[in-house]
Amino acid sequence: MSALTLDVLWYLILIVALGFYVVLDGFDLGVGSIHLLARNDRERRILLNSIGPVWDGNEVWLVIVGGALFAGFPDAFATIFSSFYVFAMLLVFGLIFRAVSIEFRSKVASERWRRNWDVAFSAASILIAFGTGLVLGNLIQGIALDANQDFTGSFLDFIRPYPILFGITTVILFSMHGAIYLAMKTEGELFERTHHWANNAIKAFIACYIALTAATFYFAPYMMERLVAFPILFAFPAAALALMYNIPKQLAKHNAGWAFLSSCGSILGFLSLFPIGTFPTLVRSSIQPENYSLTISNAASSELTLKILLVIVLIGVPLVLAYGGYIYRVFRGKVQLDDHSY
Repeated sequence: MSALTLDVLWYLILIVALGFYVVLDGFDLGVGSIHLLARNDRERRILLNSIGPVWDGNEVWLVIVGGALFAGFPDAFATIFSSFYVFAMLLVFGLIFRAVSIEFRSKVASERWRRNWDVAFSAASILIAFGTGLVLGNLIQGIALDANQDFTGSFLDFIRPYPILFGITTVILFSMHGAIYLAMKTEGELFERTHHWANNAIKAFIACYIALTAATFYFAPYMMERLVAFPILFAFPAAALALMYNIPKQLAKHNAGWAFLSSCGSILGFLSLFPIGTFPTLVRSSIQPENYSLTISNAASSELTLKILLVIVLIGVPLVLAYGGYIYRVFRGKVQLDDHSY
């Protein structure tokens, strides 16, 4: 296997892991984002227990994304985590507070105590979702890398209109995904309201998606070059929109499972535009994109390293998939509260 093939293979591993993270952790981040829409403590407990058995397993895919980037493309890993250091720390704090909120919420029989942890849980979920979109938006628009591929900008350089719009769109997309997941896990009046939340989120997302597409034409026109060169690739966003159109139809028929699968497919379709537009670039330089950017070829580990780590991936990832599949199967069905619930 050639070094170039290994570079591409590791890039695919990275993108696949990112896809799993966005789809799986995306719905429980979405549940957290809309958590405060629940009317009372019982409903908020149902929302928490819908993701209780799976939220920590979903975050394993974030570790795999970071691990694949560190192992396969260490230069890109170093540049991203040093450039986005503040955002990385905010992400870590968000993950910590989110986990603590879930576990601590019901430890004290106090309405104020629970309300405070509910706010922390929702705020942390929104922060993580927004931060994820903000980082992806900055990677698309480009950051200030010099000839040594060192970041020469400041924290404020990341707070730009395009990444902010990307972050807002991500929060809304995850909220939609979370509402659809809740439709699978709830029943009665709460199901009807999750159906309503999902429909509103779909409308908001479509508006943001149109705005984001227009902004991409203006701030990152290069993202359209491969689509124009290979029109068949338009099948990905077309399929994503078709699947999103299918979501309210399935919810209206109370086919929440099919609606959730449509949501998963739709998210993957939209996410596919990221590698389609940016490949083979990992970190785009806004100074001289052609010369200063980090790509899969100039940022990759040695061929021997990639081969050894590929063996580890081939062993570890199937175990993660098997464990995740088992957990989802065991805890399928509607949420039922009992003495062991959050």
